[in-house]
Amino acid sequence: MKRFIPLKPFVVRIVPAIAFLVLAVFLQSYSIRSEAPRSPGKNYFDSIVVEKQFTSKKYKVKLYPNANQQVLFFSASGEGGRVYQFFLFDMDGTLVKQANIRNKQTTVINSLEKGVYLFEVFSDDERIETGKVTVR
Repeated sequence: MKRFIPLKPFVVRIVPAIAFLVLAVFLQSYSIRSEAPRSPGKNYFDSIVVEKQFTSKKYKVKLYPNANQQVLFFSASGEGGRVYQFFLFDMDGTLVKQANIRNKQTTVINSLEKGVYLFEVFSDDERIETGKVTVR
């Protein structure tokens, strides 16, 4: 006598797995097609990470990216009338960017290529902050 095995347990296990795979492939192909073409003249970043290594307690220095991770803001405050100098170096030691601001002002550092940079902030020939900026 032949025994009949119902297909229900097989269908219950396999059909959802196949449906999940088809959905995953569809979503992956959709996300690749919907990605906007990037023009070659513009820099696009995934993220900008700032790591401070030395910080002076006397001054308040802020170095942070904007929400789109495209530019870096630099601001400083401390004693009134001070001028703060920001220097950004690549890993070869070449000066890439330089900015000067007065107390409680903010400036934008843009057009950064992907890579790792070292920064230093001075006020009246006194180093008040150092660190690393990573642009990915």
